[in-house]
Amino acid sequence: MRILVTGGAGYIGSHTALELLAKQHDICILDNFRNSSPECLRRIEKLSGHHFSQITADVSDSEAMEGHLDAYRPDAVIHFAGLKAVGESAEKPVEYYDVNVSGTINLLRAMDRSGCRKIIFSSSATVYGRPEYLPFDENHPCAPENVYGRTKHMAEKIIQDWQGARSDSSAVLLRYFNPVGAHDSAEIGEDPTDTPNNLLPYVSQVAIGRRDRVSIFGADYETRDGTGMRDYIHVVDLARAHVAALELADRHQGTETINVGTGAGHTVREMIDAFSRASGRDIPYVVTDRRPGDIATSIADPSKAYKLMGWKAERTLDEMCTSTWAWQQRNPNGFRGPGHSNPTKNDVRQG
Repeated sequence: MRILVTGGAGYIGSHTALELLAKQHDICILDNFRNSSPECLRRIEKLSGHHFSQITADVSDSEAMEGHLDAYRPDAVIHFAGLKAVGESAEKPVEYYDVNVSGTINLLRAMDRSGCRKIIFSSSATVYGRPEYLPFDENHPCAPENVYGRTKHMAEKIIQDWQGARSDSSAVLLRYFNPVGAHDSAEIGEDPTDTPNNLLPYVSQVAIGRRDRVSIFGADYETRDGTGMRDYIHVVDLARAHVAALELADRHQGTETINVGTGAGHTVREMIDAFSRASGRDIPYVVTDRRPGDIATSIADPSKAYKLMGWKAERTLDEMCTSTWAWQQRNPNGFRGPGHSNPTKNDVRQG
């Protein structure tokens, strides 16, 4: 199958690209490299042993999107490209709507022009907002509490309406929980270009000495140890969920919304302890006040993924931490190499 992967040089996109190439798909990666690196694509080619098409473009550029899809003529699109920092989305809401919502509209128009009728969309559990019950299933009401979550929910609705107007089309909307970990090769992994927005990359930078300590935002939640609990999923499991979603879209017309998580939760302290074991290093941390908008617990009900796609998460917490540490050790400055300057060591973030 010919597959266009938007944002394919990013964290989840790059791991998915490897899984697609392992299945002998013909892929084309489109990325603007705003939050990624061309070096990642070189490593994907090296690891996979396959050449693939590459396009430097932005989903916000409607003319470019139509031209590139006209030229490549994909059978399906996996749409990762977008902005994803919750805090930044509050500071730059118009930019987030432009990229995440308008960019999706541009992509769908280009798909129509090229005759492509299958899309897998990278969504987020942030669309649910505060839990009315747990674990979250796909029928839980959506009430996102931040700009990023609202852009993802709006893009979901647009894709659903696009599909509903085309009887020969299919869409799978994957709602991720908390992706972590890295490829077994330690050649690709999560590479924040600035202060990490997520917990585990921050912890790993503390472990390797790039940052001084982790901040735990609140230790008085109703969880096992008082710190926030999340459903963490290994990025390789998540990448394989996209392959399963592609196979579902190929045999099924309509729209399906599917959670991608493990169904289990780990607290911030448990994650720090697990990473300390994996790295053999102490992870200094401080407990500070809760952040506005944070919730105590977010856990997926992933049963629909197994029912419809035959997919379930397989990798353990120890594998998540061990692979992250291997990536961090081998690439202390990510894809930018040893000459890249270190961030300010006094920055602290829970993620």
